[in-house]
Amino acid sequence: MSARRGDGIVGDVGGALEVALCETAGMPDTFAARFESARAKRGPLVWGLDPSGGLLEQWGLGDTADGLDRFVDTVLPAAADAVGLVKPQSAFYERHGWRGVRTLTRLVAEARNAGLLVIMDAKRGDIGSTNDAYGDAYLGPGAPLAADALTVTPYLGLGAMGSLVRRADQAGSCLFVVVRSSNPEGRAVQSALDPSGHSVEEVLLGQIGDLNRQLRPAGIGPVGAVVAPLETQPRLELTAARALFLAPGVGAQGATLEDVANVFASCPDRVLPSVSRVLLAAGPDPARLRDAADTAAAEARRLLRA
Repeated sequence: MSARRGDGIVGDVGGALEVALCETAGMPDTFAARFESARAKRGPLVWGLDPSGGLLEQWGLGDTADGLDRFVDTVLPAAADAVGLVKPQSAFYERHGWRGVRTLTRLVAEARNAGLLVIMDAKRGDIGSTNDAYGDAYLGPGAPLAADALTVTPYLGLGAMGSLVRRADQAGSCLFVVVRSSNPEGRAVQSALDPSGHSVEEVLLGQIGDLNRQLRPAGIGPVGAVVAPLETQPRLELTAARALFLAPGVGAQGATLEDVANVFASCPDRVLPSVSRVLLAAGPDPARLRDAADTAAAEARRLLRA
């Protein structure tokens, strides 16, 4: 379905289109192209690098900034040997204050230097100059936490994200917009209906498709979607969005890679399944971490025909 302007739920995307289309020449290679390359080499699996306080204690590192540094030193080489993408949840680093942010900055730089694509799971999203600042922080040359992609929440209106869309497009990055989340509490909001009977998640996905068709008429656009691999109604029209899909909730939250294959059967080459806790549970031994990630990555390649 195509997006409807001024629908009263997620807002008008016209502003986002106008801002994003103002400069299109000289774009760098796209996140979609880099993901295609990473998928061919290592498969589509995304390893969530989420060092909760409990995990740091379980690993014997201590729930401290020093323990967080040692976590990165341990997990990053294992990830570089096993997968093509990592996804740090920024909150687990921010909770350690400025030293945690410093560690996150180091993780992003070292991961990208090792050839990994980095999805910053920060779920930002606001309006105006605040979105400008988020773009300055996370996307493109000069950003101190320059990731390949950023998760965002759209509930101030997708149309309010024009500057972030532009920044992602110009930087060859991707914005993953939360459309259907893996937590049950999200269903009340995401399945709410507008006056025409369409759900918030359907409208959002239609608006994402409109943006991507305008920005990348011949391929996959810079605006992706976070879509949990849930067998729930309505089934979303995924292929029309011209988007990549980040699929959270695999492992500890109950979804399986088989669920991912079923839900994204119409576009298996566009889905990025994310696994975190079940892989990190194999630590802190580096060999066991690599083995766990290798096994999950091989299963993802098999099921998603990578």
